[in-house]
Amino acid sequence: MRWHAFPRSGPSIADKLLQIRWLFILAVCAVSGVGIAMLYSAAGGDMEPWAIRQLVRFIVALGILVVVAVSDIRLWLRWAYPIYFVSLLLLVVVDFAGVIGMGAQRWIDLGIINLQPSEVMKIALVLALARYFHGLGSDDVGRPWRLALPAVMIVVPVALVLKQPDLGTAMMLMIGGAVVFFAAGVRLWMFVVVGAAGGAALPVAWGLLHDYQRKRVLTFLDPESDPLGSGYHILQSKIALGSGGVLGKGFLQGTQSHLNFLPEKQTDFIFTMLAEEFGLVGSLGMLALYAIILGYCIAIAMSARSQFGRLTAIGITATFFLYLFINMAMVMGLVPVVGVPLPLVSYGGTAIVSLMLGFGLVMCVYVHRDVTIPRHSTGEER
Repeated sequence: MRWHAFPRSGPSIADKLLQIRWLFILAVCAVSGVGIAMLYSAAGGDMEPWAIRQLVRFIVALGILVVVAVSDIRLWLRWAYPIYFVSLLLLVVVDFAGVIGMGAQRWIDLGIINLQPSEVMKIALVLALARYFHGLGSDDVGRPWRLALPAVMIVVPVALVLKQPDLGTAMMLMIGGAVVFFAAGVRLWMFVVVGAAGGAALPVAWGLLHDYQRKRVLTFLDPESDPLGSGYHILQSKIALGSGGVLGKGFLQGTQSHLNFLPEKQTDFIFTMLAEEFGLVGSLGMLALYAIILGYCIAIAMSARSQFGRLTAIGITATFFLYLFINMAMVMGLVPVVGVPLPLVSYGGTAIVSLMLGFGLVMCVYVHRDVTIPRHSTGEER
């Protein structure tokens, strides 16, 4: 029996709303609230130009989260491939008609907003991979030729994103895809082979990097070599992180940010501004909120009966973690600066909407955690 042959009757919308983990939603709102406060501070105590726009976007995105959470999970299974191909088409459109900003061609001007297709692709890729592996039997996952198609599904968008260029997002797509592969049961030796091949290709990859990307890597290794040039961002970030001390300088009192020493304080380096104003205590509080969200996501992934639901939740959780880890490691100087925003906090439209869509999918998995979905190739219910 195919999955779409299941009866459409089921719990009402009201019943599904009651099943939503509202404490999870509250944690998401708390993190976003901190982000809006930081954007207010970044503008010198003014809702314009960033905080008010972020607030409106979050409210819209919150509505999207709830709508997605109560939608039938089998609809997302049905539309997983179309969503992926539309996202892929948008990446191609960016190459021909994209808007250039900060030296990169990553956005499509829709009039009302600038859409960044690479952010949408992070969610679309998870859905497509989850659908593909949902349809495979456990024996099929162990056959290398069965992994060729999902590998191509990762490589193509990664190549398009690298062309923009956007190394940070390309890394997130590759790692996020690898997490779904691992969760689906792909053998560990296959990862070792791919990792060895990737390591052997590093000299070639280095030659393909843009000059500014190579400079970022060299700056990461020795930021003091060019303190007023390529090393300026990370050095100022470290100064801001350390100057906050234990309790911070106080809201709106950060000197590095308000004297404009801290670059990109409303986007990539917003965590350093938070650390300067609220110190170690405020930073740990923020990490605790993120830990609550991650804990909920992991628990939901483990509770799903269907392979599609489990892989979708794991993929979204991995994407969220990568946002968090790469941004914080970047501003601390632990990895090169790659332009990854702090989730729910950094200013940006497409990033917050796509992430909230992802959280909606995670909650949809929870609401439908007991739904069984037959696997396409075997008819087995998973």
